[in-house]
Amino acid sequence: MLPIIGISMGDPYGNGPEITVKALSCKEIYDRSRPIVIGDRASMEYAISVQKNLTGKELALNVVDAVKDARFEYGTIDLLDLGLVKREDIPGDPDNPRPFKVGVSKLGGEASFQYVVKVIELAMKGEIDATVTNALSKESINLAGHHYSGHTEIYADYTKTDKYSMMLAYKDLRVVHVSTHVSLREACDRVKKDRVLDVIRIADGACKALGIENPKIAVAGLNPHCGENGMFGREEIDEIQPAIDEALKEGINIVDKKPTPADTVFSKALGGWYDIVVVMYHDQGHIPLKVKGFVYNRECGKWDAVEGVNVTLGLPIIRASVDHGTGFGHAGDGRANELSLTNAIDYAIRMANARKATNA
Repeated sequence: MLPIIGISMGDPYGNGPEITVKALSCKEIYDRSRPIVIGDRASMEYAISVQKNLTGKELALNVVDAVKDARFEYGTIDLLDLGLVKREDIPGDPDNPRPFKVGVSKLGGEASFQYVVKVIELAMKGEIDATVTNALSKESINLAGHHYSGHTEIYADYTKTDKYSMMLAYKDLRVVHVSTHVSLREACDRVKKDRVLDVIRIADGACKALGIENPKIAVAGLNPHCGENGMFGREEIDEIQPAIDEALKEGINIVDKKPTPADTVFSKALGGWYDIVVVMYHDQGHIPLKVKGFVYNRECGKWDAVEGVNVTLGLPIIRASVDHGTGFGHAGDGRANELSLTNAIDYAIRMANARKATNA
């Protein structure tokens, strides 16, 4: 059976509804999986109407109360409707699409948070095989009273997971993080042997889950020139190298056998030296991925590509996500780029199939 993929709709005032409609207009997704959206009827109907007016393509909406009631038929989007957003809450006209300009809101935060909680619940119960998340606003969910710094932390809490990490991927460039949503000062303090070793192990397992038998791993240094033997900091000596040595003893293939300077590791990764790079903090990994995956056409004044994928590793369930924000200020006009969501669905399908094969 094809894997069932649960897709959280994202902030109703963001780009999630429209890119979900665009992505599920692709027949190949239905050839490879059974997708179902967790969100709100009013938002999805609005997005479908906008796309019909822009492209002439009409999709049906099948609103269900349970996954078992979904049709999983191309041309019809199955929606598990949480009923949190009403039509009067959407300040737009599908016959004259233009940005909502609502931005941060308590309603958007509450709704997007509940979509995520529901999709986690369905996966934990085994009703779906993998989850895919559209963007939410960290400010909005906190305004609604849910004090998390992002999807990753929500998933960790609701699945009771202690050892987890974020992986970003653009084609064959993959990075996995020792820390993510903390200040840069705190991120430096979190570079400790045990955490670095955990993330190396998680990176190795992630690649194997994607069918890479003997993953080639790089571990980035924290400091310039990897600290120059202690001249610019001792984290490489005291924390990162000991973690690498332990991983090597376990048979994990860390190609360089030592920390690799962050200013060269990504060029080497793009050249095929590594299957994945362990990075020390959020921007060390996000910047190179977004430089490659986010392409802005200055002549046309639009994004040609927004293609990164975010995967949370170490969870008991599968979670892949778009690697972009809500697009407040542009959401509602039906012109958001769906490639990141399409790629996230692809990753979820691949990981679900690999997990089924392993458990067979």
